[in-house]
Amino acid sequence: MYELVRKCLFCLDPEGSHDLSLDLLGAAERLNVLGFLTKPTPQNPVNVMGLTFPNPVGLAAGLDKNGDYFNALGQLGFGFVEIGTVTPRPQAGNPQPRLFRIPERQAIINRMGFNNFGVEHLVKRVKKRRFPGKLGINIGKNKVTPEDQALDDYVACLEHVYPHADYVTVNISSPNTPGLRDLQFGDALKHLLDGVKARQETLAKAQDRYVPIAVKIAPDMAEEDLTDVANTLLNAGMDAVIATNTTLDRSAVQNCPNAEEAGGLSGAPLSDRSTQVIAELYGVLGEKLPIIGVGGIFNGDTAVEKLRAGAKLVQLYSGFIYRGPGLIHEVAEAIKAHQHELSASLNTVGAQPQSQPDGEVAERHAETPEDALLPNDGEAESEKDKESEKDKEPEKDKESEKDNRAEGVESSNIIEPK
Repeated sequence: MYELVRKCLFCLDPEGSHDLSLDLLGAAERLNVLGFLTKPTPQNPVNVMGLTFPNPVGLAAGLDKNGDYFNALGQLGFGFVEIGTVTPRPQAGNPQPRLFRIPERQAIINRMGFNNFGVEHLVKRVKKRRFPGKLGINIGKNKVTPEDQALDDYVACLEHVYPHADYVTVNISSPNTPGLRDLQFGDALKHLLDGVKARQETLAKAQDRYVPIAVKIAPDMAEEDLTDVANTLLNAGMDAVIATNTTLDRSAVQNCPNAEEAGGLSGAPLSDRSTQVIAELYGVLGEKLPIIGVGGIFNGDTAVEKLRAGAKLVQLYSGFIYRGPGLIHEVAEAIKAHQHELSASLNTVGAQPQSQPDGEVAERHAETPEDALLPNDGEAESEKDKESEKDKEPEKDKESEKDNRAEGVESSNIIEPK
């Protein structure tokens, strides 16, 4: 059925089909008919960042920039939905046209430019939350804000969304805001993350609630730069890394219509590179910092590949546009089956499989992280339990102490993935 819907929507311009499909989705949610249009997603709780996600399949930022549709999107079966990117002040984004399909490669190019209604609008929408899964809010800086003042924008957004988010994502990797990706490196990255971390700690104390912070990175980095970024994330006390955003590489879509359009490329051509980045990150991070995998997931197998590389959660975007809501169920089933097969295999060889608490520092860097992929049926530990454990284990390092604090249908074309 979705193939027919997609064919009709693809007759419209990309942003037009985006608006129409989300409006229809919102109407279906208000009429309480979405449950009749989708298959139930299997429950498969997993603990990451001190949060218990109903299942490990989420929606990446960019689809619902303003928080207008996350309740409806959540009803499709996502374990978590990430909304945004939102900026402190409203901005129109880049001139149209700014969104392009490459259907022969199952890809999308966008140069949206963080178009959104501003953080105050998003907070008003989030206050009407009905979605029972986890809600992430992706934050960025306004285009007119100088790079040396970027921290002010991120802190302003963080202060607004902190009471309402289950986790917050710092987006420093969109290629569509001039200079944004420069914040991923060296002293600029350290300054930004240290400032964000300091404000997170202040807010956690004032509100008696710890909200984890993830950082979203680009795929277009040399391995040496990626290692530096990973170590900076650890040293700054971040809670997770999301890999990856869109790419500037066009090698996989050469000679295709729209391939030369400026912007970030997402979709199937990004799959291998994003998985490679996840594996390289895991080689540095091990179990010290969880990885959320996104980029080119079009079926259950590509999702499982990201788990094998080291991801703990996955997010959909372009695959959701091309495949529709059925992809959510397919990916969730594939991950659950993979976890059960892994558990059975470990039991067969006499191992005692356990689900590692997120944030626990593993002493080894396994060739594959599959023993950390087993399902976790328990809820996240309470604050008191975690503080008690920390008191019993005073030798734990800084990262472990940090992580032991507990704590929106796709249109067939959508807005900027992140």
